[in-house]
Amino acid sequence: MAVSEWYQNKEGRAEHLVYLNKQGKELEKLLNKEKTMIIRGAAGRKSPLGGRAKIDDLVYFVETGGNQMVTHRGVIKNVIETEKMTPEESAAFVDKHEKELNLSKAQYKRWAGKKFLALYEIDHLEAIEPFKYDRQNNMDDWIITEDINQIKA
Repeated sequence: MAVSEWYQNKEGRAEHLVYLNKQGKELEKLLNKEKTMIIRGAAGRKSPLGGRAKIDDLVYFVETGGNQMVTHRGVIKNVIETEKMTPEESAAFVDKHEKELNLSKAQYKRWAGKKFLALYEIDHLEAIEPFKYDRQNNMDDWIITEDINQIKA
């Protein structure tokens, strides 16, 4: 498999391991260009990732409920983070970006209404040589690392 290297080893760039919802077919929709953005939300006092996911960062994808194999990667093309919203403002924000998000009903229910939302537009999605990662008990659905090799099994 030919793997492009045009964006590897650039200074100041974080690498992220991101879970995609298998039931919502997120990876399939990204690959088929039926969606271009992924969403994260928080009910607490701040933005979901606190501004730590930036344009040009690398994202590696693994599907929920799967075999912990990382199979694809992409680049964050754009980031939209909201200020604190009411449930109604939050639902309106999700509705405004529905075409790019292409959420299942369950995903919509999960994210619409959160106080803070963040959207990440994904570009340059490609299959990679699959690898397994070392899943820790406290890992969230979005893990930020300096180097993805730090969490490879």
